[in-house]
Amino acid sequence: MATLTQKSLFFNRKIKLSNDGGELSSDTGELLFREFDEQLGFSKVLSDHLTLQDDRKFVFHTNQNILRQKIYQIIAGYSEDDASDQLTSDPIFTKLIGVDSLASQPSLSRFYSRFDEQSIDHLLLGNQCLVDKVHRFRKSDAIIFDLDSTHADTYGEQESTAYNTHYGTVGFHPLVAFDGITGDFLKAKLRPGNVYTSNGVVDFIEPLINHYNDTFPETTALLRGDSGFAVPQLYKLCEKESVYYVIRLKSNRNLQRLADEYHPSHISSDLTESECLIDETEYQAKSWSKPRKVIIRSERPAGELFFTHTFFVTNLGDAFTPEAIVHSYQKRGTMENFIKEAKNGFNFDRMCSHSFQVNESRMILSLLAYNLVNWMRTLCFPTHQKNMQIQTIRMRIIKVASKLVKTGRSAYFKLASSFVYQAFFWQVLERIQEIQIK
Repeated sequence: MATLTQKSLFFNRKIKLSNDGGELSSDTGELLFREFDEQLGFSKVLSDHLTLQDDRKFVFHTNQNILRQKIYQIIAGYSEDDASDQLTSDPIFTKLIGVDSLASQPSLSRFYSRFDEQSIDHLLLGNQCLVDKVHRFRKSDAIIFDLDSTHADTYGEQESTAYNTHYGTVGFHPLVAFDGITGDFLKAKLRPGNVYTSNGVVDFIEPLINHYNDTFPETTALLRGDSGFAVPQLYKLCEKESVYYVIRLKSNRNLQRLADEYHPSHISSDLTESECLIDETEYQAKSWSKPRKVIIRSERPAGELFFTHTFFVTNLGDAFTPEAIVHSYQKRGTMENFIKEAKNGFNFDRMCSHSFQVNESRMILSLLAYNLVNWMRTLCFPTHQKNMQIQTIRMRIIKVASKLVKTGRSAYFKLASSFVYQAFFWQVLERIQEIQIK
């Protein structure tokens, strides 16, 4: 650890600063995640699925340890590889990984270069195994496949980076799927920046649908997507696999004409009152092989003369009212929060390597870090704190100062006596140690 010259403060010369305090750490709360990791079997499952092209002859840092180190660094907010150079002998991180010293920045960077497409697929299979364990533990009887695409900006000559006209910037265009009920990050796929939203969506989501149909046949599945995913192949897949779907349609002249027949533009008796009307009908586009149910939401804001129409295609039956179907789609807005959390909290969109493969492997590690936090938060946090975001979690229970005191048999981490959120800290630890996830 680098040692700075001792500095005095101008406002009080008797106060002096230096960073030679000994075996201290500012990330004691990471031990909670390591405890939950053990209860869930998180690192063990990922280690079993980690297959890399490793031709090293002398190994000091195993791939499994580097994987764990990187995930825990992301959780603590140290997304940069070179942060490990300052954390080399950190007492918390060395205990988390079970090593005397952490892997350095060059070792982390070389770790990513050992990934290939098969390695990424295997790691996603490990993620799916963990999602399944949590799904069983929750005894979930439903799942919502929330599909979306997002953008990852780039600032160099990365492979497959391109200008995206929708976002108006240069970068990649990843495809993502979350569980809209729990916030679990189900799957992600890095794509070139100039591909259309629905490009490869059927190949992306079909294995996921088949997995849940085979593994959890009693689970009711619903798929939601915006107008970028309004493609007949996706409707056919859902209908074939008995998956419900609600997908927004792009407006066109035929749909607008149909909506105007239901609610022609007129001058209301009271323009100060807004109107919102919802109807259902059958509609068949030229590219469709058959008619499908379409929900029309017509809204006239207060002070406006004309209706604006929104359209949704769905295979939900008569048991669901048009209002309920629209309300279900509107709840899809929570997915934007999931994506923001993955980006802002776990650097999911940080694409700093020239190699497309390396950038995708970094993205998957961010996905795994996100899920470990999401599972601990939703399963072990008190009810009123289950929606806490990672930045708040870091402030309240991760960034906790402690001092390591060693004895012949044990290692004691003495937490700061003035720790403000200690009641929350101990409550979460108690819940973690009580939980039994098989």
